[in-house]
Amino acid sequence: MWKLVKKWNTLRNQILVVFLFVMLIVLLIVSVLTLSQVSSLLKKNAEKQVQQVAAEASGRVETLYDQINMASNLIITNAEVQRTLGKEYETNHIEFSERQRLMEVVSTIQANTDGIFSFELYSNGLDRVLPLDDSNLRTRVSSSWIRQAFYAKGKLVLIGQDPSNSDYLLAIRRVNLLDHHFSHGGYLLISIYKHYFDFVNTSITDQTNQFTILTDKMKNSIISNYDAPLEPIFKGNKSVVNIKNDEYIVTKQESKVTGWTVLILTPVNVLTEGIAVIRMGIIFSGLVGLVIYLISSFVLSNMITRPIIKLTNTMRRASQGSLTLNPSITSANEINELNSTYNQLVKETNHLIQMVYQKEITRSRSELKALQAQINPHFLFNTLDALHWSLEENEQEELAEHVVAMSNLFRYTINSHTNDDWVYMKDEMRHMEDYMEIMQMRFGERLNYHLSLPEKWRDVKIPKLIIQPLVENAVIHGAGNKLGKCMVTVRVEQSENKNRLRIFVEDDGTGMDEERLIYIRNSFETGGVSSASNGTGMAISNVYRRLDLYYKKKTEGLMINSKENEGTTISFEIPIDGGELDVQ
Repeated sequence: MWKLVKKWNTLRNQILVVFLFVMLIVLLIVSVLTLSQVSSLLKKNAEKQVQQVAAEASGRVETLYDQINMASNLIITNAEVQRTLGKEYETNHIEFSERQRLMEVVSTIQANTDGIFSFELYSNGLDRVLPLDDSNLRTRVSSSWIRQAFYAKGKLVLIGQDPSNSDYLLAIRRVNLLDHHFSHGGYLLISIYKHYFDFVNTSITDQTNQFTILTDKMKNSIISNYDAPLEPIFKGNKSVVNIKNDEYIVTKQESKVTGWTVLILTPVNVLTEGIAVIRMGIIFSGLVGLVIYLISSFVLSNMITRPIIKLTNTMRRASQGSLTLNPSITSANEINELNSTYNQLVKETNHLIQMVYQKEITRSRSELKALQAQINPHFLFNTLDALHWSLEENEQEELAEHVVAMSNLFRYTINSHTNDDWVYMKDEMRHMEDYMEIMQMRFGERLNYHLSLPEKWRDVKIPKLIIQPLVENAVIHGAGNKLGKCMVTVRVEQSENKNRLRIFVEDDGTGMDEERLIYIRNSFETGGVSSASNGTGMAISNVYRRLDLYYKKKTEGLMINSKENEGTTISFEIPIDGGELDVQ
């Protein structure tokens, strides 16, 4: 996780993040303020619109009321109606012909009035005068409405739905006799078409799930597409009610003329429908702005960071050994100055590196020559020592063969051709074979050896005499300290790193204890290691130093493992493609 954070913690990404963060904050503030203001405005406008509809509906009801009031007033003030009811008031019997004439008058007025289904005229004794039957007013409406009409003194009283037919509404008014000092002369009952009071377009309310209700003074429903009880709506004078898990805004408009109330229940989501569109518009605009801002930020950050990244890559290559000039760039003055300063530094550093490099090459070659000069006499001494043992123990014929092998060794060791510091692996292994043959002069059957070199690694370059000191150490301190037979093995294998080889020198001699082994490992660089009780340890330290000089820390150096009475293994890795001082 930390590596991922570190990878993305770049100047360009920081610029992008800061710019985007600022953009998001600004966009969020603008969006919230805009959406809040517009939402509030839309909701208020929608509520005002619904309130206006309710007011218009209430006004329409009042207008219809006035029309009905006017039509009924024409009837109750008609001379024929006044005369007929006055005769009834004086307890005189009304003839059938008089009722027929009265019927013609009422029918004429009714025909010229919209919305009226029928007029019913009753005497002050509540007997029906029109139509021509013997019904009583109490069979049509309750006594409470008759009392209200009586005390209204001639004003129109809207009753509501006709109990005998739900398609009609009823209204009643008292008839005052003008010629009898406005005495009570009877009642006029008006049947009105219910649809006459429809004040909304049902197709619109169906689409919006809007409920429209017209109630009378008693809060009873007159016209409604809402089939639930109205009591929860009126209770507590709520402005918002919950119907079937949906919120509805309640809009009320009560008529002072009729006492009726217009109710409009509008779903909140209908009022805020425009808000969703605006919200989507803001989100879409924000996304478009975010993309534009992202592209602009990316371009701007690249303009700032590309020269820096280019200079950084050049510096990184310099840290890996390629100290090159960075090309001129066109950027801000500060970055141009930084680039110019770096190039000047590179020029001076390259000059110093060249001088130091030449001195280091000279020093390294001198040290290698010294080490070579050190190993050659050491090797020759051990070889002559082996010859000494051979002169005492072998016949002249065998001695001749040993002398030939020894001449090959000397030729290989003291060859001074140009660039003879590096040899092929096959030559080094052949040298090992000659050396082991001579060592067998000294140890006889006690010493056995095995050399293993795969064919494909035979032409790999290796420093001259880099293996022989280790083999010599294995022979002297392995076979030399063991009473029985000793096997010395030299093998070459490919390392886990496919670009390297690992060379093993093994013996099954007496080995070393852990304390001695740790001492030798910690003392490789001192040159004073004693690898056995009777040895100087020069061979191991010499090889260690030469590996370091040849390969410039490209290898793991010497690795040594040993167990008492089991043997010792020394190994090292080399690059397949050669070392630092390989001039071939």
